[in-house]
Amino acid sequence: MTQPALPSTLWFTRCPVPTATGIAADRGWLAEEFAPDGIAVRSLQDAAPDVDATARGAHYTHAETALFREGGNVPALWARSRGEPTRLVGLTWIEERQVILVAPGSGVRGAAALRGLRLAVPRHPVPIDFWRAMALRGFEGALASAGRRLADATLVDVPAGGPGGQWAAELAALGRGEVDAVYVKGALAVEAATRIGAEVAVELDELPDRRHRVNNGTPRPITVHQRLLDEHPGLVDRFLTVLLRAADWAAERPAEVARILGAETGAGPEGVRGAYRSRPHRALHPDLSADRLELLAQQAESLYRHGFLPERVDVRAWAAPEPLRRAAGAAPPAGRPTSPSLP
Repeated sequence: MTQPALPSTLWFTRCPVPTATGIAADRGWLAEEFAPDGIAVRSLQDAAPDVDATARGAHYTHAETALFREGGNVPALWARSRGEPTRLVGLTWIEERQVILVAPGSGVRGAAALRGLRLAVPRHPVPIDFWRAMALRGFEGALASAGRRLADATLVDVPAGGPGGQWAAELAALGRGEVDAVYVKGALAVEAATRIGAEVAVELDELPDRRHRVNNGTPRPITVHQRLLDEHPGLVDRFLTVLLRAADWAAERPAEVARILGAETGAGPEGVRGAYRSRPHRALHPDLSADRLELLAQQAESLYRHGFLPERVDVRAWAAPEPLRRAAGAAPPAGRPTSPSLP
Protein backbone atom coordinates (compact mmCIF):
# COMPACT_ATOMS: atom_id res chain seq x y z
CA MET A 1 0.00 0.00 0.00
CA THR A 2 1.39 3.39 -1.01
CA GLN A 3 1.98 5.81 1.86
CA PRO A 4 0.09 9.10 1.30
CA ALA A 5 2.40 11.99 0.50
CA LEU A 6 3.18 14.40 3.30
CA PRO A 7 1.25 17.66 3.09
CA SER A 8 3.33 20.58 1.85
CA THR A 9 1.72 22.83 4.48
CA LEU A 10 0.29 22.27 7.93
CA TRP A 11 -2.19 24.93 8.93
CA PHE A 12 -3.11 26.00 12.41
CA THR A 13 -5.76 28.34 13.72
CA ARG A 14 -6.52 29.56 17.19
CA CYS A 15 -8.84 32.06 18.84
CA PRO A 16 -7.46 35.31 20.33
CA VAL A 17 -7.25 33.78 23.81
CA PRO A 18 -4.67 31.85 25.84
CA THR A 19 -3.67 28.78 23.81
CA ALA A 20 -0.63 26.53 23.70
CA THR A 21 -0.82 26.92 19.91
CA GLY A 22 -0.38 30.68 20.20
CA ILE A 23 2.56 30.23 22.57
CA ALA A 24 4.24 27.68 20.28
CA ALA A 25 3.72 29.95 17.26
CA ASP A 26 5.22 32.93 19.08
CA ARG A 27 8.28 30.86 19.99
CA GLY A 28 8.71 29.59 16.43
CA TRP A 29 8.59 25.97 17.57
CA LEU A 30 5.93 24.77 15.14
CA ALA A 31 7.89 25.88 12.09
CA GLU A 32 11.07 24.48 13.63
CA GLU A 33 9.52 21.06 14.26
CA PHE A 34 8.38 20.41 10.70
CA ALA A 35 11.03 22.24 8.67
CA PRO A 36 13.25 19.10 8.36
CA ASP A 37 10.34 17.39 6.58
CA GLY A 38 9.99 20.24 4.09
CA ILE A 39 6.58 21.08 5.58
CA ALA A 40 5.64 24.72 6.01
CA VAL A 41 3.54 25.61 9.05
CA ARG A 42 1.20 28.56 8.56
CA SER A 43 -1.43 30.36 10.57
CA LEU A 44 -4.83 30.89 8.96
CA GLN A 45 -5.06 34.27 10.69
CA ASP A 46 -1.68 35.50 9.51
CA ALA A 47 -2.08 34.10 5.99
CA ALA A 48 -5.65 35.29 5.46
CA PRO A 49 -4.91 37.71 2.57
CA ASP A 50 -3.10 34.94 0.68
CA VAL A 51 -5.71 32.18 0.91
CA ASP A 52 -9.14 31.74 -0.62
CA ALA A 53 -12.44 32.17 1.20
CA THR A 54 -12.88 28.43 1.76
CA ALA A 55 -9.54 28.17 3.52
CA ARG A 56 -10.22 31.27 5.62
CA GLY A 57 -13.57 29.82 6.65
CA ALA A 58 -11.89 26.63 7.85
CA HIS A 59 -11.51 28.19 11.30
CA TYR A 60 -15.25 27.55 11.59
CA THR A 61 -15.90 24.69 9.16
CA HIS A 62 -12.63 22.74 9.56
CA ALA A 63 -12.96 21.84 5.88
CA GLU A 64 -9.16 22.04 5.48
CA THR A 65 -7.81 18.55 6.18
CA ALA A 66 -4.26 19.59 7.15
CA LEU A 67 -5.48 21.92 9.89
CA PHE A 68 -5.02 21.99 13.66
CA ARG A 69 -7.62 24.10 15.47
CA GLU A 70 -7.46 25.30 19.08
CA GLY A 71 -10.41 27.51 19.72
CA GLY A 72 -13.97 27.92 20.92
CA ASN A 73 -16.11 24.84 21.19
CA VAL A 74 -19.20 26.27 19.44
CA PRO A 75 -17.68 26.28 15.92
CA ALA A 76 -15.86 23.01 16.60
CA LEU A 77 -19.08 21.27 17.66
CA TRP A 78 -20.96 22.88 14.77
CA ALA A 79 -18.46 21.56 12.22
CA ARG A 80 -18.71 18.06 13.67
CA SER A 81 -22.51 18.29 13.82
CA ARG A 82 -22.64 19.21 10.12
CA GLY A 83 -20.74 16.06 9.26
CA GLU A 84 -17.14 17.23 8.99
CA PRO A 85 -15.05 14.21 10.12
CA THR A 86 -12.97 15.96 12.77
CA ARG A 87 -11.57 14.41 15.95
CA LEU A 88 -11.19 15.91 19.38
CA VAL A 89 -7.59 15.45 20.56
CA GLY A 90 -7.42 17.75 23.59
CA LEU A 91 -9.32 20.08 25.92
CA THR A 92 -8.17 22.97 28.08
CA TRP A 93 -10.04 24.93 30.75
CA ILE A 94 -9.01 28.55 31.22
CA GLU A 95 -11.18 31.10 33.02
CA GLU A 96 -11.60 34.21 30.87
CA ARG A 97 -13.50 36.67 33.07
CA GLN A 98 -17.07 35.92 32.12
CA VAL A 99 -19.36 38.57 33.58
CA ILE A 100 -22.89 39.89 33.40
CA LEU A 101 -22.81 43.68 33.14
CA VAL A 102 -25.51 46.17 34.06
CA ALA A 103 -25.88 49.91 33.73
CA PRO A 104 -24.17 52.22 36.24
CA GLY A 105 -26.34 52.79 39.29
CA SER A 106 -28.84 50.03 38.47
CA GLY A 107 -28.22 48.28 41.77
CA VAL A 108 -28.59 44.83 40.17
CA ARG A 109 -26.29 42.41 41.97
CA GLY A 110 -26.21 38.62 41.98
CA ALA A 111 -27.64 35.96 39.69
CA ALA A 112 -31.05 35.89 41.39
CA ALA A 113 -31.52 39.58 40.52
CA LEU A 114 -31.55 38.73 36.80
CA ARG A 115 -35.09 37.38 37.13
CA GLY A 116 -37.50 39.49 35.09
CA LEU A 117 -34.76 41.58 33.46
CA ARG A 118 -34.24 42.23 29.75
CA LEU A 119 -31.16 40.28 28.70
CA ALA A 120 -29.27 41.27 25.54
CA VAL A 121 -28.85 38.41 23.06
CA PRO A 122 -26.88 39.50 19.96
CA ARG A 123 -27.71 38.27 16.50
CA HIS A 124 -24.89 38.26 13.94
CA PRO A 125 -25.43 37.54 10.21
CA VAL A 126 -23.06 34.55 10.14
CA PRO A 127 -23.57 30.79 9.58
CA ILE A 128 -22.67 29.94 13.18
CA ASP A 129 -23.43 32.76 15.59
CA PHE A 130 -21.13 31.84 18.45
CA TRP A 131 -21.54 35.29 20.04
CA ARG A 132 -25.26 34.60 20.43
CA ALA A 133 -24.52 31.13 21.75
CA MET A 134 -22.10 32.57 24.33
CA ALA A 135 -24.64 35.11 25.58
CA LEU A 136 -27.38 32.51 25.93
CA ARG A 137 -25.08 30.11 27.75
CA GLY A 138 -23.73 32.87 30.00
CA PHE A 139 -27.20 33.95 31.07
CA GLU A 140 -28.34 30.34 31.31
CA GLY A 141 -25.45 29.46 33.62
CA ALA A 142 -25.95 32.53 35.81
CA LEU A 143 -29.68 31.95 36.19
CA ALA A 144 -29.20 28.23 36.85
CA SER A 145 -26.83 29.06 39.69
CA ALA A 146 -29.79 30.80 41.38
CA GLY A 147 -32.26 28.02 40.58
CA ARG A 148 -33.77 29.94 37.65
CA ARG A 149 -34.18 29.38 33.91
CA LEU A 150 -33.88 31.55 30.82
CA ALA A 151 -37.68 31.67 30.77
CA ASP A 152 -37.55 33.66 34.03
CA ALA A 153 -36.08 36.63 32.14
CA THR A 154 -36.86 38.40 28.86
CA LEU A 155 -34.46 37.78 25.99
CA VAL A 156 -34.00 40.81 23.74
CA ASP A 157 -32.50 40.34 20.28
CA VAL A 158 -29.82 42.91 19.52
CA PRO A 159 -28.73 43.16 15.85
CA ALA A 160 -24.94 43.06 15.86
CA GLY A 161 -21.96 42.61 13.58
CA GLY A 162 -21.45 46.23 12.60
CA PRO A 163 -18.58 48.59 13.49
CA GLY A 164 -17.22 48.81 16.99
CA GLY A 165 -16.01 45.29 17.59
CA GLN A 166 -17.22 42.53 19.87
CA TRP A 167 -19.94 43.36 22.41
CA ALA A 168 -20.33 46.88 20.96
CA ALA A 169 -23.98 46.50 19.93
CA GLU A 170 -25.04 44.97 23.24
CA LEU A 171 -23.17 47.53 25.33
CA ALA A 172 -24.67 50.33 23.24
CA ALA A 173 -28.15 48.89 23.83
CA LEU A 174 -27.36 48.83 27.57
CA GLY A 175 -26.31 52.47 27.41
CA ARG A 176 -29.56 53.40 25.65
CA GLY A 177 -31.63 51.60 28.25
CA GLU A 178 -33.01 49.07 25.78
CA VAL A 179 -31.72 46.12 27.81
CA ASP A 180 -30.88 45.60 31.47
CA ALA A 181 -27.94 43.19 31.29
CA VAL A 182 -25.21 42.10 28.88
CA TYR A 183 -22.94 39.05 28.89
CA VAL A 184 -19.28 39.67 27.98
CA LYS A 185 -16.01 37.79 28.33
CA GLY A 186 -12.31 38.23 27.75
CA ALA A 187 -9.76 41.02 27.64
CA LEU A 188 -11.41 43.32 25.10
CA ALA A 189 -14.70 43.03 26.96
CA VAL A 190 -13.02 44.19 30.16
CA GLU A 191 -11.69 47.26 28.37
CA ALA A 192 -15.05 48.00 26.70
CA ALA A 193 -16.94 47.75 29.97
CA THR A 194 -14.48 50.09 31.64
CA ARG A 195 -14.96 52.67 28.89
CA ILE A 196 -18.72 52.91 29.40
CA GLY A 197 -18.67 52.56 33.17
CA ALA A 198 -20.77 49.38 33.22
CA GLU A 199 -21.01 47.56 36.54
CA VAL A 200 -20.63 43.85 37.23
CA ALA A 201 -23.79 42.11 38.41
CA VAL A 202 -22.49 38.54 38.21
CA GLU A 203 -18.93 37.20 38.09
CA LEU A 204 -19.48 33.85 36.43
CA ASP A 205 -15.88 32.78 37.12
CA GLU A 206 -16.68 32.91 40.83
CA LEU A 207 -19.72 30.62 40.66
CA PRO A 208 -18.72 27.55 42.67
CA ASP A 209 -20.29 24.94 40.36
CA ARG A 210 -18.21 24.76 37.19
CA ARG A 211 -21.26 23.59 35.21
CA HIS A 212 -22.51 27.17 35.45
CA ARG A 213 -19.28 28.40 33.84
CA VAL A 214 -19.42 26.16 30.76
CA ASN A 215 -19.35 28.24 27.58
CA ASN A 216 -17.58 28.62 24.25
CA GLY A 217 -14.10 28.64 25.81
CA THR A 218 -14.70 26.41 28.82
CA PRO A 219 -13.70 23.79 27.93
CA ARG A 220 -11.78 24.72 24.76
CA PRO A 221 -11.09 21.92 22.23
CA ILE A 222 -8.12 21.07 20.04
CA THR A 223 -9.36 19.35 16.89
CA VAL A 224 -7.85 17.75 13.80
CA HIS A 225 -9.33 16.25 10.65
CA GLN A 226 -9.87 12.51 10.59
CA ARG A 227 -8.05 12.26 7.25
CA LEU A 228 -4.88 13.81 8.67
CA LEU A 229 -5.06 11.52 11.68
CA ASP A 230 -5.58 8.45 9.48
CA GLU A 231 -2.89 9.25 6.92
CA HIS A 232 -0.26 10.93 9.09
CA PRO A 233 -0.78 10.14 12.78
CA GLY A 234 2.89 10.95 13.44
CA LEU A 235 2.37 14.55 12.36
CA VAL A 236 -0.53 14.88 14.78
CA ASP A 237 1.54 13.39 17.60
CA ARG A 238 4.42 15.74 16.91
CA PHE A 239 2.19 18.81 16.76
CA LEU A 240 0.71 17.91 20.14
CA THR A 241 4.20 17.29 21.54
CA VAL A 242 5.11 20.87 20.61
CA LEU A 243 1.95 22.15 22.33
CA LEU A 244 2.89 20.28 25.51
CA ARG A 245 6.36 21.82 25.32
CA ALA A 246 4.77 25.26 24.94
CA ALA A 247 2.51 24.64 27.94
CA ASP A 248 5.55 23.59 30.01
CA TRP A 249 7.44 26.71 28.98
CA ALA A 250 4.49 29.00 29.73
CA ALA A 251 3.89 27.54 33.19
CA GLU A 252 7.02 29.23 34.57
CA ARG A 253 6.80 32.51 32.62
CA PRO A 254 3.68 34.55 33.50
CA ALA A 255 5.15 37.82 32.24
CA GLU A 256 5.99 36.35 28.84
CA VAL A 257 2.55 34.78 28.59
CA ALA A 258 0.96 38.14 29.40
CA ARG A 259 2.98 39.74 26.59
CA ILE A 260 1.88 37.06 24.13
CA LEU A 261 -1.73 37.38 25.28
CA GLY A 262 -1.63 41.09 24.59
CA ALA A 263 -0.53 40.37 21.03
CA GLU A 264 -3.08 37.58 20.60
CA THR A 265 -6.07 39.50 21.98
CA GLY A 266 -5.21 43.02 20.89
CA ALA A 267 -5.83 44.21 24.45
CA GLY A 268 -3.61 46.30 26.67
CA PRO A 269 -2.00 45.14 29.92
CA GLU A 270 -4.98 46.20 32.03
CA GLY A 271 -7.42 44.27 29.87
CA VAL A 272 -5.23 41.17 29.97
CA ARG A 273 -4.80 41.38 33.75
CA GLY A 274 -8.53 41.89 34.25
CA ALA A 275 -9.58 39.03 32.00
CA TYR A 276 -7.03 36.39 33.02
CA ARG A 277 -6.74 36.50 36.78
CA SER A 278 -6.58 32.74 37.39
CA ARG A 279 -2.99 32.04 36.27
CA PRO A 280 -3.62 31.09 32.62
CA HIS A 281 0.10 30.46 32.16
CA ARG A 282 -0.34 27.30 34.26
CA ALA A 283 -3.54 26.06 32.58
CA LEU A 284 -2.45 25.46 28.98
CA HIS A 285 -1.88 21.69 29.19
CA PRO A 286 -4.61 19.85 27.28
CA ASP A 287 -6.18 16.62 28.41
CA LEU A 288 -9.23 14.48 27.67
CA SER A 289 -10.22 13.81 31.26
CA ALA A 290 -13.67 12.45 32.03
CA ASP A 291 -14.79 15.66 33.74
CA ARG A 292 -13.84 17.90 30.81
CA LEU A 293 -15.52 15.55 28.35
CA GLU A 294 -18.67 15.58 30.49
CA LEU A 295 -18.72 19.38 30.59
CA LEU A 296 -18.27 19.54 26.83
CA ALA A 297 -21.10 17.03 26.40
CA GLN A 298 -23.33 19.33 28.46
CA GLN A 299 -22.36 22.22 26.20
CA ALA A 300 -23.11 20.18 23.08
CA GLU A 301 -26.56 19.25 24.36
CA SER A 302 -27.38 22.86 25.25
CA LEU A 303 -26.26 24.09 21.83
CA TYR A 304 -28.46 21.46 20.18
CA ARG A 305 -31.48 22.46 22.29
CA HIS A 306 -31.00 26.12 21.35
CA GLY A 307 -30.80 25.27 17.65
CA PHE A 308 -27.12 25.96 17.03
CA LEU A 309 -26.30 22.37 16.04
CA PRO A 310 -28.22 20.57 13.26
CA GLU A 311 -27.51 17.18 14.84
CA ARG A 312 -26.47 15.99 18.27
CA VAL A 313 -22.74 15.37 18.83
CA ASP A 314 -21.57 12.30 20.75
CA VAL A 315 -18.59 13.92 22.49
CA ARG A 316 -17.07 10.66 23.72
CA ALA A 317 -17.17 9.11 20.25
CA TRP A 318 -15.64 12.32 18.87
CA ALA A 319 -12.68 12.12 21.25
CA ALA A 320 -9.44 10.46 20.09
CA PRO A 321 -7.19 10.18 23.17
CA GLU A 322 -4.36 8.17 21.60
CA PRO A 323 -2.45 11.06 19.93
CA LEU A 324 -2.22 13.02 23.18
CA ARG A 325 -1.14 9.91 25.08
CA ARG A 326 1.62 9.29 22.57
CA ALA A 327 2.63 12.96 22.62
CA ALA A 328 2.81 12.98 26.40
CA GLY A 329 5.04 9.91 26.26
CA ALA A 330 7.34 11.56 23.74
CA ALA A 331 7.58 14.94 25.48
CA PRO A 332 10.40 15.46 28.01
CA PRO A 333 8.87 14.95 31.48
CA ALA A 334 11.48 16.95 33.38
CA GLY A 335 10.12 20.10 34.93
CA ARG A 336 6.57 19.59 33.74
CA PRO A 337 4.13 20.85 36.36
CA THR A 338 1.12 18.80 37.22
CA SER A 339 -1.82 20.06 35.17
CA PRO A 340 -4.16 21.81 37.59
CA SER A 341 -7.53 20.21 38.16
CA LEU A 342 -10.64 22.15 37.31
CA PRO A 343 -11.67 24.61 39.98
